[in-house]
Amino acid sequence: MFVAPPGYQPVYSPSIPYLGPVYGGLREGSSIYIQGSIPENITRFFMNLLCGQSESSDVSLHFNPRFDGWDKVVFNSRQDGSWKSEEKIRDMPFSKGKGFEMVVMVTSKGYQIKVNGKDFHTFKHRLPVERVCGIHIAGDVSIQTINVIGVRLQGSEDFSCLLWPVPYSNMIPGGMSPKRTIIIRGMVPNGANRMSINFMVSRSRDVAFHMNPRVREGIVVRNSKIGGNWGQEDRELSMNPFKEGQYFDVSSTDISTLVSQMSIRCGNQRFKVFVNGQHLFDFFHRLQSFSEIDMLEIEGDVQISYIQF
Repeated sequence: MFVAPPGYQPVYSPSIPYLGPVYGGLREGSSIYIQGSIPENITRFFMNLLCGQSESSDVSLHFNPRFDGWDKVVFNSRQDGSWKSEEKIRDMPFSKGKGFEMVVMVTSKGYQIKVNGKDFHTFKHRLPVERVCGIHIAGDVSIQTINVIGVRLQGSEDFSCLLWPVPYSNMIPGGMSPKRTIIIRGMVPNGANRMSINFMVSRSRDVAFHMNPRVREGIVVRNSKIGGNWGQEDRELSMNPFKEGQYFDVSSTDISTLVSQMSIRCGNQRFKVFVNGQHLFDFFHRLQSFSEIDMLEIEGDVQISYIQF
């Protein structure tokens, strides 16, 4: 069962050039997440945030990587048919023949660009961000996913209407069973401290599996709470995939196709957790009957864009 907030729908594997809407426009706190790959023979590509529905509309953000011997990324804006002054960053965050993960975060100062988890550049606002209502992508690039999170639906006063409210609590249809995977996609916002994902027994309120990323500490705590008592914490990890400004994807799809991917799978003896195709940890069942697990709760500093049971 796929459960998405009203009006929210990611774009998967669009043809290039791509011209599509941003329903409801952008605002401070919105984010655009793009996964793609760069061909070996790339020359250049661009992404424009449009203040209209056509390619000739005003451009609030022009993002234009150029592989021309003097590799650089050009930023600009266009108003009333005229391009304004360019900002040239003589650094290249993309690699030929490689995949990438790009996040455009709307802040009070401008568009903060992150590529593969690293800050790249902030382009200061030249046009009101509320005017943005379209995305145009063209050139030498292949796109797998476009997600716009935290926009406003027309006629709604709730600016977060395309995010699930957190804390989140819902029943798991049919409960947990071997080989079942829960899909959660979201983002750890800037300034986040901690969050938790709890697999629970609704009848007793026991927490069979508690996963608690603590962003500032750089750890992911795992535990259970049975009969009102917390058990022994598991803390050891080889890496921590939950960082400020990073998207995560809890999914049972082919984990080799996504840059930022986490998969939680229930087995007879344990929950198995993978991130980016690599095994992160196992959490062995502490309840005698894991089939009693029938509720999912999510709390803390996290934005959730969709959930699939």
